[in-house]
Amino acid sequence: MSEPEKQIQEFSFTRMLPILVLAGGLGTFLFLGGSEYLTFETFKVNRGLLLDFVEWNGLVAVLAYMAVYAVAIAFSLPSGVVLTLAGGFLFGTLGGGMIAVAGATIGATVLFLAVRTGLGEPLRVRTGSAMRKIEEEFHENAWSYLLFLRLVPVFPFWIVNLALAFLGVGLKAFIITTLIGIIPGTLIYASLGNGLGVFFDQDAMPNLNIILQPEILLPLVGLSVLTVIPVIYKRLKTRQE
Repeated sequence: MSEPEKQIQEFSFTRMLPILVLAGGLGTFLFLGGSEYLTFETFKVNRGLLLDFVEWNGLVAVLAYMAVYAVAIAFSLPSGVVLTLAGGFLFGTLGGGMIAVAGATIGATVLFLAVRTGLGEPLRVRTGSAMRKIEEEFHENAWSYLLFLRLVPVFPFWIVNLALAFLGVGLKAFIITTLIGIIPGTLIYASLGNGLGVFFDQDAMPNLNIILQPEILLPLVGLSVLTVIPVIYKRLKTRQE
């Protein structure tokens, strides 16, 4: 075994520190009952204060919202839908959606790097050829697979982040495909959030499963299928040859 492989296998507190920080943040959030605050009802009660904050602080409000979103994604907090609704309500469909996309991409990248550094590399060394075979297949068509995973809304966002970290996906491909792939779903929820005023006035609850409605889900699935057409074509061409 080479010296670099031995170094990867050895436990390194420095390497694991980012993961411990993220895990500690998630544990602290849940222990303190933070999930009770990142809810639709809490947002409904405090909507006036949030609107005033956005009106009087402008860019600071945008950066604050993006930072909160990034932290929530990095810590894998169960708050993505509510935060996206809030973004649409506070900044509009396009503005809130794109700010949410930026925050989600930043948070996902932090989680990806932490897991890839702390667990991904040692895992690949220990699993040997089995993992490398999967990686080779994935990396051969990485961009198509990555966009497919991001566009299909049935895959939990944080699970995809972890899986890609274990597969050793390149950082550039991860960032770009995440940034592009989550735009459709994010804009759908931001659009729903942009009309939350009507729900607030009627004391009603919006349909948070709207993305699973056939008229929305099927176009997203169709778009995701387009991303893997190059893979299918390559397979068919290889068989013919």
